[in-house]
Amino acid sequence: MSRKILTPCLLALATALAAPGVSAQSAAPATAAVDPATIQALKDMGAHLQSLQRFHVTNELSGERVLTDGQKLQHMASAAMDVQRPNRLHVKMSSARSERELFYNGKQVTLFTPAQKYYATVPFDGSLGDLANALQTKYGVDLPLADLFVLGTPAAPLDKVESAMNAGQDFVGADLCDHYALRQGNFDWQIWITVGDKPLPRKLVITNRGDEARPQSVSLIYWDLKPASASSSFTFTPPKGAKAIDMVPRKTQ
Repeated sequence: MSRKILTPCLLALATALAAPGVSAQSAAPATAAVDPATIQALKDMGAHLQSLQRFHVTNELSGERVLTDGQKLQHMASAAMDVQRPNRLHVKMSSARSERELFYNGKQVTLFTPAQKYYATVPFDGSLGDLANALQTKYGVDLPLADLFVLGTPAAPLDKVESAMNAGQDFVGADLCDHYALRQGNFDWQIWITVGDKPLPRKLVITNRGDEARPQSVSLIYWDLKPASASSSFTFTPPKGAKAIDMVPRKTQ
């Protein structure tokens, strides 16, 4: 989930998939207001996320890159995360272009590139939300699904949302989900949250309205709330031939 916040889909698609009895004319004004029930649904989901102590989550991501002539190219990536609150994390990030692993055991964080067998380790002892923020701001490393660690906390306020609506219900896989659409700044977002008293995000679509081509990213999120992996997976052990390098902070202007 992007920290920039999330999106409604194309008007034609939204109209075609509107819930029975809801016309495009009646649905359109709802996007101009903030529905309190939608905001509460996000708060409920955030509170549930913060209550999860041990879980495995997988993200299948497709994103768009826009060429100078306006043509869009779609690219795929995935990430698998083992999480143990408050400060244990193991992430595998992969695409056709690169593969990386991140380990955090509450004392230090290590970034490893298996193909090159390079790894960099720096001390760190904050929460997972703190880690996501530090990696991005100091090193320019984006932690997949970083919002999972801040939604439901003061670090992810919802008071800047400009519009929010309930777009009905859909299935994501076998899960019945409530579908919400929101707007904030140059970003629209849609989120599908499982129905019931244990709400989890299952799908996320982000549209960048700041670019006239309206590029989108789509995340499908899969959950395992009873993972079997051992705690040792959170500590990096260099394989034979691995070389330590420095994790260089990004330049600030």
